Amino acid sequence: MRNFALLPLAVLLAVLIASTPAAPAQSANFTVSQHGKSVGKANFNFAASPSGYDSSALVIINMKGLDYSLSKTESLYQDNNLRQVQLSAAVNGSAVNVTAAPQPAPGQAKIFLLNISANGNTTTTRLPQHFAAVFLPDFDPGALETLLVLAVSHNNRNLWAIIPKKEGSIVPIQLATYADEQGALDGNPVVVHHQVATIAGSETDLFSGPENQLLQAEFPQIGFALIRNGFVLTPSAKPGAPPADLNPAPPPAQNPAPPAQPTPAPPPAQNPTPPAQLNPAPPPAQNPIPAVQPAPAPPAQQNPAPPPAQNPAPPPAQNPAPPAPQTPPPPVQQPPAPPADKSPQQPG
Repeated sequence: MRNFALLPLAVLLAVLIASTPAAPAQSANFTVSQHGKSVGKANFNFAASPSGYDSSALVIINMKGLDYSLSKTESLYQDNNLRQVQLSAAVNGSAVNVTAAPQPAPGQAKIFLLNISANGNTTTTRLPQHFAAVFLPDFDPGALETLLVLAVSHNNRNLWAIIPKKEGSIVPIQLATYADEQGALDGNPVVVHHQVATIAGSETDLFSGPENQLLQAEFPQIGFALIRNGFVLTPSAKPGAPPADLNPAPPPAQNPAPPAQPTPAPPPAQNPTPPAQLNPAPPPAQNPIPAVQPAPAPPAQQNPAPPPAQNPAPPPAQNPAPPAPQTPPPPVQQPPAPPADKSPQQPG
């Protein structure tokens, strides 16, 4: 009876494990581009193991201002949850090494232990362990491939990202599903699923194929993209419609309107009117009036009046008066004195 009872339970567990989407054993190569220009390359590889999957990823970016290389190996459980990970990277000559693994803590909440060595410093961070967590370094196509697999098994909910930056952190992932698009893989048309993952405030567009394989990832905020070799994304009709409507409208509305309005209207309204009112009116009204009034008035009143009134009056009043009383007295007193002195000559 015990064996009979355990058999259905074992069958149930096997069915659950088989129904969980697993990362397929595959490898893929990608081109790293910025604003449409190739700046590096990346690849990942998944291989089955007795306990789940072993994965590896390699990223190399060499461009002005960024010299970036990454090498990652990790082990996943059968349900694609993280067992352990080891990462070695170099950013503009600075080396970074990271190890991470779940830490057993009897009687306590499960934690995820993250060790980061950078610039000669080592930090250890204990993060809360979540069931569907992805170790997510920058530009890692293998991590994005694992995220797509976990999204299917968890219906795009309760997903987490372990960010190996600074002291390390774990943040939730929000996934939004958009309408399918079209593309071509190795020359064959494929239906492309489009999802947008919001991680720590940044959005990443994920494009996957019918087998849930990563075809392309875009990071619009920094202008980078991971494009699977041999894949071409065909723009949908809706994104292409706005440019077609916006381009023809501005040229006919902007080019003819400005030259037609300012050119004819200002010349006929400003040129003839100002010369007709300003030129003839001022000359006849201003020139005769000042010439008739100031010319006769100043010479008749100011010039003749001052000379006759000031010059004749002073000379006759000052010159004749002083000489008249001073001249006659001297001749009257001197003649009578001599005859009086001649009398004493007679007696002698």
